[in-house]
Amino acid sequence: QVQLVESGGGLVQAGGSLRLSCAASGTIFSINAMGWYRQAPGEKRELVATITNSGSTNYVDSGKGRFVISRDNAKNTVYLQMNSLKTEDRAVYYCTAEVKLYSSSYYVRKWGQGTQVTVSS
Repeated sequence: QVQLVESGGGLVQAGGSLRLSCAASGTIFSINAMGWYRQAPGEKRELVATITNSGSTNYVDSGKGRFVISRDNAKNTVYLQMNSLKTEDRAVYYCTAEVKLYSSSYYVRKWGQGTQVTVSS
């Protein structure tokens, strides 16, 4: 089985920075795209950033210029550096990865349990 474990969330003042990490573990053969989504109270889950296994990235418009997604393929880990945080960035942030197990011939999307990011004004 596969687990995605996030870390790095917390409370920060507006204008501050946080770095989220997400490590995938288990009987993983390979990982395709990885990414981050977020869900604020009463809102739908939205894409924040994605990165392919070759390093191509995509960002939500509100995060462009402030967020940077990266990954370490050797560690099956994805990161999200968030700078110049705003109160509207407050949400639970979820890691996701498209994973193929040794026992499988196709990729499946896995999700982490989420980590809370709170930005105070």
